[in-house]
Amino acid sequence: MDRETQLLHLLEAENHVACGARLVAEQEARVAQLARDGRDTTRAEQLLATFRETQAQHIEHRDLVRGEMSE
Repeated sequence: MDRETQLLHLLEAENHVACGARLVAEQEARVAQLARDGRDTTRAEQLLATFRETQAQHIEHRDLVRGEMSE
């Protein structure tokens, strides 16, 4: 794979990590607000767990792309 394509893949991976971080933060805020309001947070916490798992995958993929670029 040429350098330009690798850079595009890295940019996309970095964007996924940034977007994932925003989603996690927003969902954490939702869970906190629901808890403050005395509402059930079960489903919101489940979604947050899914977002965190997905974010871990985004980070792993980004790191893989970085590693491929350094070879």
